[in-house]
Amino acid sequence: MTGLSAFPIARRWPARHPERIQLYSLPTPNGVKVSIMLEECALPYEAHRVDIEQGESRLPEFLALNPNGKIPALIDPDGPGGRPLGLFESGAIVLYLADKTGRFIPADPARRWETIAWLFFQMASVGPMFGQVGFFHKYAGRLYEDKRPLERYANESRRLLGVLDERLAGRDWIMGDAYTIADIATLGWVNNLIGWYEAAELVDYARHTHVDAWLQRGLARPAVQRGLAIPAG
Repeated sequence: MTGLSAFPIARRWPARHPERIQLYSLPTPNGVKVSIMLEECALPYEAHRVDIEQGESRLPEFLALNPNGKIPALIDPDGPGGRPLGLFESGAIVLYLADKTGRFIPADPARRWETIAWLFFQMASVGPMFGQVGFFHKYAGRLYEDKRPLERYANESRRLLGVLDERLAGRDWIMGDAYTIADIATLGWVNNLIGWYEAAELVDYARHTHVDAWLQRGLARPAVQRGLAIPAG
């Protein structure tokens, strides 16, 4: 008995392997945090593509798991105490998976909380600001005659890259020698900013050499390469 029957989303996206973790996502910067984490942890999972352009994240079945109507969302049929657990918010999911597996988060309490602080830095600052750059630089916002919003978000994204660049000076990863959920959460956003959003020149990315060296180290990881393409189109 997996307990997936208690989740309406499992009726809309039926599980072929109900004993595995069920991921409902797209390969967006927020979505790939979770697919990369699952690949890094080598956890058995099944990925379901949620087409946000077709409004699938606003379907009642999806909203029953994530009332905010955003990807990713996840069900672990073997959650705490062996009971099924449904989760939303990418930061919460990667933190849950880190605790579940004991991987990619320090055991030392002080280092653990420092890692969580950098995870929140991505959630509260990097993601929202980079996402606004994407909207105003590549999507519908680029047609706005008033360029002040784009300038504001580009300037803030440039500042955030500077914060990250200073942190990575002399470090391989955000927490030093250890690759953690802070890196997993942030890699996709930086990669998207300079790739899909085509905003490298806009945010002076070339100046942030420590960030770029870190990004290339991350992109070289096989689990990152796999996770960036999940769920497949």
